[in-house]
Amino acid sequence: MQSKTLVVNGLVAALYFVVTAVIAPFGFLGIQFRISEFFNHLIVLNKKYFFGIVVGVFLANLVFSPTKADIVFGVLHTALSLGITMYIARFVKNKIALMWINTAVFSINMYIIAYMLIFFADVPDAFGVLWLSLGISEFVTMGIAIYIMYFLNKRLKLENLI
Repeated sequence: MQSKTLVVNGLVAALYFVVTAVIAPFGFLGIQFRISEFFNHLIVLNKKYFFGIVVGVFLANLVFSPTKADIVFGVLHTALSLGITMYIARFVKNKIALMWINTAVFSINMYIIAYMLIFFADVPDAFGVLWLSLGISEFVTMGIAIYIMYFLNKRLKLENLI
């Protein structure tokens, strides 16, 4: 990995961590409005952001999650969702469309987090209800972030930063 890529990924991980720290009370358990999820859209701009996003999720879950199973399941959810989006990006070139697909992929894959919360955090919801509430909160958060990330990229050229 080139040093520029390493530094930028370190910054992404740090930013993910800090933004998660600010909203920690609202970023875990049954309904998750984790604003830091907006960094997941960086994968649409450049696949080299993969490690920064995953390390940011790992560190945030390590420090702030009420259940340590989130370290494994949260990272699994993120890595799997980013990987699916990277695969789909081979066929979809429109950035806005791909960000919407990325949003859907992350939202659908919230079944991983629902499973983790039921079996490791004793969250008392039925699996389907929990999956739906997590998926909706993820969809809303990442859906709003699409346009923020799109305009940030136009201004800052995030796709060429790494």
